[in-house]
Amino acid sequence: MKTLVVLPTFNEIANITKMLVALRRVIPEASILVVDDGSPDGTAEAAEVAAAELGNISVLRRQSKSGLGSAYRAGFSWGLERNFDTFVEIDCDFSHDPEDLPAMLSLAGKSEVVIGSRYVPGGSIPSWSRSRLLLSRGGNKYASAMLRLKVLDSTAGFRVYSKGALEKIDYSTVRADGYGFQIEMTYRARQGGASIVEHPIAFRDRTEGESKMSRAIVLEALGMVTKWGIQRVFSLPRRSHKG
Repeated sequence: MKTLVVLPTFNEIANITKMLVALRRVIPEASILVVDDGSPDGTAEAAEVAAAELGNISVLRRQSKSGLGSAYRAGFSWGLERNFDTFVEIDCDFSHDPEDLPAMLSLAGKSEVVIGSRYVPGGSIPSWSRSRLLLSRGGNKYASAMLRLKVLDSTAGFRVYSKGALEKIDYSTVRADGYGFQIEMTYRARQGGASIVEHPIAFRDRTEGESKMSRAIVLEALGMVTKWGIQRVFSLPRRSHKG
């Protein structure tokens, strides 16, 4: 099973080298693709230095910041062109623990989509306030109810996809970003009949660098979920009523 870790970056100079070292240690056979969106802080250059030392790491340089969804689509395309079987999504800021990857990759042998989940039993978010936790849980419950996802953490960005899952999702036509990207990928996977399993993880806020999440991305996601939910309802087959 050829595995590619797709690692989107923008201004991650404080984390990139440490993350690449950690990934090489826990999954030494995997290939890594850093997708850098023109970071002015030298992230791409640092990644190239680490690549020369660690091996089996490529850096895809993009001209400008184009968003998380765009970065993953570019990474998936790069990997599919090179016949990878399994694709990992992970943040560079260590909010996702690379130590969870061996277990998640083991599950990928049985399920087409593995989600590193904060909300299944055993999952946690140690540093979040109660209000932030309730907002996140509420958003996930809303998305799951509107779209019939049967997933507790559809906004999670720590995932493993099989090649077959990406084909069922038709990932190249996914247009949402941030939270919305993860929800749309989950929705497409469910619609396409891909098998999905959630693996418990502990999610931790970054300690180095600045968060890329914004209120606009959250509002975009909620608006898209509502639109997709309405479209889903109106596309359901209607029963005929005979008097």
